[in-house]
Amino acid sequence: MTRPTLRSPQRHAYSRILGISGVRGERVVSNDDIAGPIDSSDEWIRQRTGIIERRRATEEQTIAAMTEEAARKALEASGVEASRIGAVILATVTHLEQTPALATIIADRIGASPAAAYDISAACAGYCYGIAQADALVRAGTADHVLVIGAERMSDFIDPTDRTISFLLGDGAGAAVVGPSDTPGIGPTVWGSDGSQADTIYQTHSWLTFRDGTDTSWPTLRQKGPTVFKWASFEMAKVATAAIEAAGLRPEDIEVFLPHQANMRIIDQLAKQVGLSDSVVIARDIAETGNTSAASIPLAAERLIREGAVESGALALQIGFGAGLAYAAQVVALP
Repeated sequence: MTRPTLRSPQRHAYSRILGISGVRGERVVSNDDIAGPIDSSDEWIRQRTGIIERRRATEEQTIAAMTEEAARKALEASGVEASRIGAVILATVTHLEQTPALATIIADRIGASPAAAYDISAACAGYCYGIAQADALVRAGTADHVLVIGAERMSDFIDPTDRTISFLLGDGAGAAVVGPSDTPGIGPTVWGSDGSQADTIYQTHSWLTFRDGTDTSWPTLRQKGPTVFKWASFEMAKVATAAIEAAGLRPEDIEVFLPHQANMRIIDQLAKQVGLSDSVVIARDIAETGNTSAASIPLAAERLIREGAVESGALALQIGFGAGLAYAAQVVALP
């Protein structure tokens, strides 16, 4: 019996990021505003984290509202009509409804339906996971254009008395449109996870205990700070180096460094361990925005572009890492 040959979709040789946008929480929260409950000070927070203030959402800035705004701005920045979006990928761990995926709702709101749409949960690595998937979808011909969004309302999971992570956190949404390109614009992704350390960044207790009354307090986030610092500063340097090598580049070829905005000391240590040049532009959005998890990398990129600190086409190393422990890195050409 002779079987018919399956038809393959029209493939694209390469993909690239066509536009990036960002939306930050409109409420400015200074170190002095949060120092009291954690028995700390502005000086201690600055020295330990590099954070001067963080941006948190107003009541009107729901995660859906911030996500939709970032999506619309990314489409505008890219010049791509919503009707041309073939897939919407939303990275978040703070959408408080198990189903439906928020991505499906956003796709409808912006006029991208019937695009494929789904949420992914990879914490602070989520945006880089999304870029990896968007690159693969475009090059495979499954979707000509993909909208990738990282959005978090971390303030919904904050314990004001927690000294491990809550004082770091901010709210926001960042988005990027990925489409076909005649030249390589997204390098190979180096990614992975280490579930043996899943208790390093964690939720205080399960929603099940909240439901059955075993623990009626609202679950919040915690982390083992020293463990996270060591892992992020040194193990992630190996991942970043591998991403540079996978792209056929050397550390001195990198013009922009876009790490997850976790902690200023981690950012500095990573740049040193990877051996980036003294002229590299390093994103330091954490100083005024805080740690926004999956939103932090696109927000940091948007800021550098908006402020004219980087050139179109500049080679940027981006790396996300966080709970899971999940991580992902790739070199991209900036739009």
